[in-house]
Amino acid sequence: MNKVLSSPIKQVSSKINSGEIQPTEICKSALKLISLTRPLNAYINVCEDLAQKQASESDKRQQDNKLLGSLDGIPIAIKDNFCVENYPTTCASFMLANFVPGYSATVYNNLRKHGAVLLGKTNLDQFAMGAGTVDSYYGPTQNLWGSNFMENYVSDGIDSIPVVKKADKNHWNIAGSDTGGSTRNPAAYCGLIGLKPSYGLVSRHGLIPLVNSMDVPGILTRNVDDCLLILNAIAGTDQLDSTTLDQSLTPIEIPSTDISVRGLRVGIPNEYNHAELNQEVHNTWMGVSNLLKEAGADVVPVSLPHTEYSIVCYSVLNQCEVASNMARYDGIEYGLRADESMSTERLYSKTRSLGFNNVVRSRILTGNYYLLSENYNDYFVKAMKARRLIAQDFDAVWNDNIDILLTPTTLSDAPIYKDFISQDNQTQCSVQDYCTQPANMAGIPAINVPISLSKKGLPLSLQLMAPFLHEQRLLTVAKWLEDAVKFPRIYLKESCL
Repeated sequence: MNKVLSSPIKQVSSKINSGEIQPTEICKSALKLISLTRPLNAYINVCEDLAQKQASESDKRQQDNKLLGSLDGIPIAIKDNFCVENYPTTCASFMLANFVPGYSATVYNNLRKHGAVLLGKTNLDQFAMGAGTVDSYYGPTQNLWGSNFMENYVSDGIDSIPVVKKADKNHWNIAGSDTGGSTRNPAAYCGLIGLKPSYGLVSRHGLIPLVNSMDVPGILTRNVDDCLLILNAIAGTDQLDSTTLDQSLTPIEIPSTDISVRGLRVGIPNEYNHAELNQEVHNTWMGVSNLLKEAGADVVPVSLPHTEYSIVCYSVLNQCEVASNMARYDGIEYGLRADESMSTERLYSKTRSLGFNNVVRSRILTGNYYLLSENYNDYFVKAMKARRLIAQDFDAVWNDNIDILLTPTTLSDAPIYKDFISQDNQTQCSVQDYCTQPANMAGIPAINVPISLSKKGLPLSLQLMAPFLHEQRLLTVAKWLEDAVKFPRIYLKESCL
């Protein structure tokens, strides 16, 4: 059970290439698993017909010996804020409950170019404004880790489909989004690898925006090797997204064996030792620090002095950009249209009142308040200045020859649902995103790596951060850590359902 899995994608791909299994068999098995795990409420829409069609196309390429690479025939899921042409994209909101886009996100198109098979669109908080998938119009998502559904733990921000029966046939991977931690946090709570790439490395075209200056498509997989395969498939310049990097990219490669961290300079930021940091998470953090030291790494304390202001700064900027982005939902162009014919103003008001939940409306109102001419300098401008200082803190650390940063991902293991919802949305996010959102503010890559289990049997995870565009270094260290800790994977049993 504690054996580290080699790449499930490569395992399955090898069997597809040899003709041992067919993509349609894998697809059928994966769809059955989705049906069995429906109590988790991980999916908003299951694209069964589309998945079967795409799997059949992979079958044909298999027969003709024209497979498109390691992802051909591999099942994937996509967070339901990525557009897929002619399929609903709801953002888990009543506002977009009937929205069917006429185009697809670049991330999805890139995965399809490699032959991946879309199983469906996964659940999230409305417009990704949350930290636990508790505010979805379609209901909350449940985390499978725990006491066989006896206790409902939050999954945080994307979905909870981290476990499978028979990894050789039913494994799949998830494309998500990460604005302040919504890839890394659910990965931490669900025992997954969760990568937030450097800003601009992966196209945002077709990702319905939350905070344009921080949104990054993310990746959730079972292990680092699979994460690398997905990243190489989706990264690159996109003429449809002006924020992508205007430079050619070569595929990232990391060693499969004999990785050494000897001489690696690992920074331990003092500011991440938060007052509310769970003792088990702290012990895990220090334990991995010692593990790195024993392996020859130079582990040193560092300071990121503006971290304490980061969550407040992030909150202000988040709400300002939300106010701007949500203005497009007016009941006229697309999405929900209220039954109101008195005036355009009444139509606009009623549509937004019906279509948005309290969380979205609150962020819009607060963001508009910050952006008022009399408040603009006191809130938005000051937050932008603080953001620059936060980014400069990271630059100073890298300039001091620190190669990688090691921090907690979350302050605790997965919270229990009833305890989590006792707090308002803003409080939830300020706690859950404390360790993750600074990387978004600075635009640097970060990854979650599951380490061990808490006393409650829930995943305990840590975060690695690296300089801008140093994904190769980040993934190499993550691979070393994955191999070193041998996180105890679990497998879904029908008796648990």
